[in-house]
Amino acid sequence: MSGFWGSRRIPLAWLLLTRQPARLAVALAGIAFAGILMFMQFGFRDGLFDASVILHRRFDADIVLISPRSSSSVSMAGFPRRRLVQAMADPDVSGITPVHWNLLLWRNPQTRGTRSILALGFEPGDPLFRDPGLGEKAGVLTQRGRVLFDERSRPEFGPVAQWFRQGRTVESEINGVRVRVAGLIQIGASFGADGNLLTSGETFLQLLPNTPSGSIELGLVRLRPGADRAAVVRRLEGILPADVRVLTREGFIDFERDYWRSSTAIGFIFSLGAAMGFVVGCVIVYQILYSDVSDHLPEYATLMAMGYRLTSLLGVVAREGLLLAVLGFVPAYAAGVSLYVLVRSATNIPVYMETQRALLVFSLIVVMCMASAGLAMRRLGDADPAEIF
Repeated sequence: MSGFWGSRRIPLAWLLLTRQPARLAVALAGIAFAGILMFMQFGFRDGLFDASVILHRRFDADIVLISPRSSSSVSMAGFPRRRLVQAMADPDVSGITPVHWNLLLWRNPQTRGTRSILALGFEPGDPLFRDPGLGEKAGVLTQRGRVLFDERSRPEFGPVAQWFRQGRTVESEINGVRVRVAGLIQIGASFGADGNLLTSGETFLQLLPNTPSGSIELGLVRLRPGADRAAVVRRLEGILPADVRVLTREGFIDFERDYWRSSTAIGFIFSLGAAMGFVVGCVIVYQILYSDVSDHLPEYATLMAMGYRLTSLLGVVAREGLLLAVLGFVPAYAAGVSLYVLVRSATNIPVYMETQRALLVFSLIVVMCMASAGLAMRRLGDADPAEIF
């Protein structure tokens, strides 16, 4: 029996933390707050980046042609439509879809106020999105002046979806031209556009008559099954002039994300917010561990007088920091999941608790607690056994 008890180690770090429950609760609240702040900052940043490419992910294309002068979805320049026709010369190309893309002024049919909306014009018989149900809805666009309205657009565009479902005739103006809503689609507001609508290329040119003849903003290229997309991109780059840029579908998505990440202050702002949460957590954990070591300095000195090495006692402080990290991460994770649900319902920003982000925040919390424990260890060096006796 004595051998059993002699082999058991006293959980000194746990006993020291739980000796004062109020102090432990304050420490965990501070760590959880820092974790929640990092979760929200990283979540908003990644969510906004993902929201910026909601539309891009839906296109039915393997390769995308854009103008080299295009910088993002809010600044798409035109290029000759014949470049898309030239791409059909490649033996691996099976189909193309020319797309007009621009921000137009939509008039709220209820308040009569105007707001920019992203309009896409295409031939109703051509594939546009990977959604198979769009083909049936697009048939109504063959009539001039008809549009499909995105029911997930911001409410500032008016109760369009509600009125349409009630069987009412919903008419409005785009750039001063009268249009009628002939159906609803589901896309969602992006970071660059608060709403979306689809129309035919003919109607689009009617809404924006100054569009140069034969000019488009986007060219969708579909390849035959099994085709090497990278090889096709290289071949198209070789035969097409410099007034068009050839991208894979993934490259087109990265093109948009890179704009918001590098050309705007979004990434820096949210990363700075996460860094501030990290610093706040470090300060809180350091204060807690420093106070704990200071309060128990005579006990540490006694243990040193009994033969315990300083490295063993430093390990106790390190284990306290690790325990605080694990215990503080749990409520931060739970609160983060709940807040992500709230953000999605309130703003439609696609914020989800991803495993990679959870591991990143947990790692930062561990580093935060261990760094604070390392700073608090310097106080343990002041424990002098000679002062106890």
